[in-house]
Amino acid sequence: MKIDNLADDTHYTLADLRYLMSRLRDSETGCPWDIKQNFNSIISCTLEEVYEVVDAIETEDPEQLKEELGDLLFQIIFYSQLGQEQNLFDFDDIISLITTKLLRRHPHVFPLGTLTSVRDTKEAVNADTINQSWEAIKQQERTKKGASQIFDDIPLALPALTRAVKLQKRASTVGFDWPSIVLVVAKINEEIEELNTEMAEGDEDSIVEELGDIMFSCVNLARHLKRDPETVMRHANRKFQRRFQTMQSFLGDQDFDQLSDHQMESLWTQVKQAEQ
Repeated sequence: MKIDNLADDTHYTLADLRYLMSRLRDSETGCPWDIKQNFNSIISCTLEEVYEVVDAIETEDPEQLKEELGDLLFQIIFYSQLGQEQNLFDFDDIISLITTKLLRRHPHVFPLGTLTSVRDTKEAVNADTINQSWEAIKQQERTKKGASQIFDDIPLALPALTRAVKLQKRASTVGFDWPSIVLVVAKINEEIEELNTEMAEGDEDSIVEELGDIMFSCVNLARHLKRDPETVMRHANRKFQRRFQTMQSFLGDQDFDQLSDHQMESLWTQVKQAEQ
């Protein structure tokens, strides 16, 4: 097979991408891998692309971000093609639905719920009022969808830290929340004491329960500090990786098991101080 124009400078559009997707799924001339995929089989690909977008943002690489956003967009195009083939929905349905939802959720921008309606600039916009309106509108949407319980529409498949934040935020909308951050910290200390007790008694199930309570409480602290725990944890992971690799470079051919605990702690402290 001869392939020409590998360095094609053609500027393609969204319509081109949708056409490409339909060609990939063509039962006679398409790609065997793409043809055999379904909604469930590409979930892992979608999650991978989302995290690659996050990584490109956090490493401040705009060229990589542009590429990863394209990969993520392709996932949406893929799902819309699958939906169209099964007469469930198509890409235009997706666009129409999200546009309608955003118009509905932003009455302070689109007062009549249409793209052309404009708020009177003399009307003051209060952030607290907007947030209250946003939550009220979302609650109406949940009720319309038949979500009878407060947590019904929070996806079980979310990363655990993210889901914990959503559970806590949702509970706070009905008044279940700590009034001050001091009490949140006190709760963490209380949970640590309970874990120490269970560790002393050696009850494995209780240890897991108490450890989970500590982690859940730490998520609550991040929420009260207005920090996303997933972002905080990724930052901590990168910091640990960077410092550990620096320690390895200091050691050269020497292994960590050749060091005493005191030597390892001293080396770790040295690396930390070098970053300051």
